[in-house]
Amino acid sequence: MTGKPAILVYDTLLAHIVRRLETHFDIVFAKRNAPPAISPEDAARIRGAAIYGRFGAEWIDILPNLEIISHFGVGYDGVDCAAAARRGIVVTNTPEVLNDEVADSTLGLLLSTIHRSFAAENWLRSGNWLKSACPLAPLSLKGRTVGLYGLGRIGLEIAHRLEPFKVKIAYHTRSVRDDVGYDYYPSLLELATAVDTLICIVPGTADTHKSVNAAVFSALGSNGVFISVGRGSSVDEDALVTALETGTIAAAGLDVFYDEPNVPERLMALDNAVLWPHVASATVPTRNAMGDLVVDNIIHWFADGKVLTPVPETPAPKV
Repeated sequence: MTGKPAILVYDTLLAHIVRRLETHFDIVFAKRNAPPAISPEDAARIRGAAIYGRFGAEWIDILPNLEIISHFGVGYDGVDCAAAARRGIVVTNTPEVLNDEVADSTLGLLLSTIHRSFAAENWLRSGNWLKSACPLAPLSLKGRTVGLYGLGRIGLEIAHRLEPFKVKIAYHTRSVRDDVGYDYYPSLLELATAVDTLICIVPGTADTHKSVNAAVFSALGSNGVFISVGRGSSVDEDALVTALETGTIAAAGLDVFYDEPNVPERLMALDNAVLWPHVASATVPTRNAMGDLVVDNIIHWFADGKVLTPVPETPAPKV
């Protein structure tokens, strides 16, 4: 093929990504979260894709010359990596560059949930402080035991940030880590039984699907706080709402949901839930750094057949 390689780009990606790609490639825009709608001529000339979220076999099958799928975000469960691997297509993601931002946001979400910061601000803004003191927050971080469901790159950054708060830290992963001194529990249920605060930071996989369920919330207990910043698919949302409604757990802070951007009305109605619209990494510097990695992976691939951050399901030479 001659000329600039054509790159499929989802229309919701950052303008920063588009500007950088346009200097090296021809751009073909496509709607995210919509069935493929592209001419056969464009399909034939597309050799790369810069996407976010779902990119299934229905896309891969109609792009005969696709070589690389560069995914914006750490979690890439929406990409059909098996279909890509069968075709020899490389898939990349954007790890590392958002670790600090997500970890910082997780601590903010935890503190906001425990101290009911949103309620205190609403109290002031509504003029109630002129009439009486704001009600006391029912919970405190002091003396808590925090369990991390997932202790990968981001989970470890969260744990390091928790240490100055003088809380006890424990974790559950598929296998024990030999580089930390935190208490390890071989199952999620055992972890939930041992702690009163649970932070979920696992990826969305078949193994983690709805793994945070009614039994986990019951084990966490009536003083329990649940924080979710990984993937909404890891949580049984109906069980969570029931646990919050009945006092099975005390509070929850959620940045991710099962069917985004749809949030259950029952959850929206609760005053013991802090709800964020999937913004744990949503700052301009961090999102631009993620976008740069999306573009750099594509540039390196077409320059020398290597990428910076291949996912393990589709091995490729690394720069």
